[in-house]
Amino acid sequence: MEFVVKNTKAAAAKTATLVLPVGEEGLLGATAQTVDQASGGAISAVLKRGDLKGKPGQTLLLHNLPNLKADRVLLVGTGKDDERDGRQWRKIAGAALGVLKGLAGSDATFALQDVQVKDRDTYARARMLVEVLADGQYVFDQFKSKKNDEPKLGKIILLADKADQARVEQAARHAAAITAGMSFARDLGNLPPNVCHPSYMAEQAKQLGKTFKGLKVEVLDEKKLRELGAGSFLAVSQGSDQPGCIVVMQYNGGKKGEQPYALVGKGITFDTGGISLKPGQGMDEMKYDMCGAASVLGTFRAALELQLPINLVGLLACAENMPSGNATRPGDIVTTMSGQTVEILNTDAEGRLVLCDTLTYAERFKPRAVIDVATLTGACIVALGSNTSGLLGNNDELLQQVLGAGQKADDRAWQLPLFDEYQEQLDSPFADIANIGGPKAGTITAACFLSRFTKAYPWAHLDVAGTAWISGGKEKGATGRPVPLLTQYLLDRAEQA
Repeated sequence: MEFVVKNTKAAAAKTATLVLPVGEEGLLGATAQTVDQASGGAISAVLKRGDLKGKPGQTLLLHNLPNLKADRVLLVGTGKDDERDGRQWRKIAGAALGVLKGLAGSDATFALQDVQVKDRDTYARARMLVEVLADGQYVFDQFKSKKNDEPKLGKIILLADKADQARVEQAARHAAAITAGMSFARDLGNLPPNVCHPSYMAEQAKQLGKTFKGLKVEVLDEKKLRELGAGSFLAVSQGSDQPGCIVVMQYNGGKKGEQPYALVGKGITFDTGGISLKPGQGMDEMKYDMCGAASVLGTFRAALELQLPINLVGLLACAENMPSGNATRPGDIVTTMSGQTVEILNTDAEGRLVLCDTLTYAERFKPRAVIDVATLTGACIVALGSNTSGLLGNNDELLQQVLGAGQKADDRAWQLPLFDEYQEQLDSPFADIANIGGPKAGTITAACFLSRFTKAYPWAHLDVAGTAWISGGKEKGATGRPVPLLTQYLLDRAEQA
């Protein structure tokens, strides 16, 4: 999908479909009024008949309006000015796209520059619009013998006032990079586990380095991980014939020697639960347990496309968690890269086992801040559902930055407590720490476990078990979250660079 920003009059736009806003009770804004006047009042005449009330997301397609260069005019209801928020704006954009995808036109021109959205400036409105339009075109059909028809809609023109044109162009550029990153992450999450295994994830990172300049990729294989003393990581990967690895990505877009920001992703490409085997029902969805690593790759793709002026490290903890004669048993004790020992009470709490060694490895980069992303706990889905990611960490400033980025990107997180009292649930009589803390506060105790390995730097943990994947039915699949949040966090850091 190509996005172009123009400063032209809507009535003069030569396009297959001109998209115009209609407020509640058929109210027309300044731009729509000029088009109505040019058409000899054809639009207001239609509205007087009551065919469109202007409620958010309502649509009405008009053909052959006089004196216009557009083949069609699509009227889209935008509701009341004082009630229109980000959620309604997404609904409005999605409704317009739903109609456009069914038309034969190869382009469409959006004349929505007059529409205001609560707490969203010109940049934010335009970016949200482009994100909805671009992400709404996503299709995953590579394993179907009959492919979807190629989309006819290939170009979107956004009309903007001259004073706003630069900001709208910036918004479109950022949104295009973010949605490309989301599509990359979604593809990885949707791939079957016989294709997307740890080595495949490593290859995708290398390919990213060939596509964009400035990315260095190194793969730490199991031999290297043994040399590093990553006993916790290897305890997970040893049960599978697919070798595990930590993928190390470095992008130096900032000043030489400047401390990098680090993103760490859980990349369990399939999670059976190991010896603590999961129930068979729904286990097919456990291919999505690598969506944390996929979102880090997607965020790197966005940052590389935008060539952000920051230094960035990405660490992907990639392994398969399988039951076998060589698999880790409940009751085993392993030594982590940090030297701390872990009693593994449940092999299905494997994400924290690969992450803890990866977070320890992150220390060598002397990061300014570390954010890890993981589909870590079902408890987070119970607590926050599928709308909001869980957030915990050891640094209030960093946590506020992440929360703020989520708010801006409309990819929100919610902070959970990380009080010392919860740490006691991880006490073990035989090792320094147990890998589970019992049935209570599962998301918090998982973060408590990770916090034991992140004392050397500011750290935030995003539990995206509920937000990175839609479960069940024909609509199940990866969402690409939290690529928007993470990219916004990096955009905010780049502005301060």
